[in-house]
Amino acid sequence: MNNDIKEILVTPEQILETNKKLGAQLSKDYEGKNPLFVCILRGAAMFMMDLIKNVDVSLEYDFMDVSSYGGENTVSTGEVKIIKDLDTSIKGRDVVIVEDIIDTGITLDSLLDLLNARQANSIKIVSFLDKPDRRVKSIKVDYTGIQIPDEFVVGYGMDYDEKYRNLPYVGILKPEVYNTK
Repeated sequence: MNNDIKEILVTPEQILETNKKLGAQLSKDYEGKNPLFVCILRGAAMFMMDLIKNVDVSLEYDFMDVSSYGGENTVSTGEVKIIKDLDTSIKGRDVVIVEDIIDTGITLDSLLDLLNARQANSIKIVSFLDKPDRRVKSIKVDYTGIQIPDEFVVGYGMDYDEKYRNLPYVGILKPEVYNTK
């Protein structure tokens, strides 16, 4: 797997520091509240588990699987599908959507419409990575870990065709790996 990586963008040490920084800010902002953290599967699972270890408030979490990518796609199809919905009601709750990366914003824009219709008290977004150069939809990211260039990245939960999720860092995937067709 490591041989398929062109460059490491985010080291394990930077991941740890980013989670501490975001966790401290979320702890401050949600003091005295019981927020519901909503992990967007599968990419954000590693991030959320590390993040909430650094959040010093009572919280709950749930998972959604939402996608606008499919299989070997490296760009969004624009069609958003809900594969797994929440098990928890968000009505009247303070919701924190946990994303691995904000790219085009298409998936998150549709998700925000859906969750707003469910009458949450508040909805905030925390994203480990932000790739603003690819943005198609205007999305307000409340908590951003690291801004990255317009490169196709894998690792720390993010994948290409379900591979590379277990890398302990975020790296740029060599184009020859996904430009084989």
